[in-house]
Amino acid sequence: MTILILSGTGEGREIAATLHQNGVSLIASLAGATRNPSDQAVQTRIGGFGGASGFETYLKEHEITAVLDATHPFARDISQRSHKICTVLNIPYCLFARPAWVATERDLWTSLADETEAAVHIKPSSTVFLATGRKTLNKFENLSNCRLICRQIDPPDGPFPFPNGEFLIGRPPFSTADEIALFRKLEVDWLVVKNAGGTASFSKLEAARELGLHVGMIARPDMPDAKTVTTVKHAIEWGLTHG
Repeated sequence: MTILILSGTGEGREIAATLHQNGVSLIASLAGATRNPSDQAVQTRIGGFGGASGFETYLKEHEITAVLDATHPFARDISQRSHKICTVLNIPYCLFARPAWVATERDLWTSLADETEAAVHIKPSSTVFLATGRKTLNKFENLSNCRLICRQIDPPDGPFPFPNGEFLIGRPPFSTADEIALFRKLEVDWLVVKNAGGTASFSKLEAARELGLHVGMIARPDMPDAKTVTTVKHAIEWGLTHG
């Protein structure tokens, strides 16, 4: 029996390593979003599957007996496709969904359905720090009267898509003190993030809280109606019973 772990998150790496240490046969899969991903410490494949048919073929050819989905909470298309195909093939599927962040009374959060809604709330001439990744930058085109800063892990392949924006290169983790210093240096007015949850990137929200910055919090997309666990412990337990 072999479990396929759809990874790309710190929790996915931890789940894979623990299951491997317990003798579970598994393969970790990374989408290849970053050029130098963290070592998964287990057998790993990198890159897409070639769509739904490619994913189905991979599951059959590698005799995958269970799929544990520990992808990013905003990887909706991957999760929906994976669950659908696993259902068709009668392969057990489990989604790891870390709890979403919740605002405290000290936070100045504005809930956004998607990136395009940010322009409704952000005043012209604001400096906006986009911690949303490069894939959805085009959705911020309507913030043309603001200064945009997008942080990403790898150097960009091309220029910023808008004349009022710039890239900032940095590889996490970042401490709260680091984020406070950076936001002050850049004179950030707004922080826009996806509600990814977890602790790995929470420091920027702590920094925004300390500085009294406004935060545009993009709500999570709908995920598949599937077996779901919300802790690494429960994901590992599921893996142990299916590996």
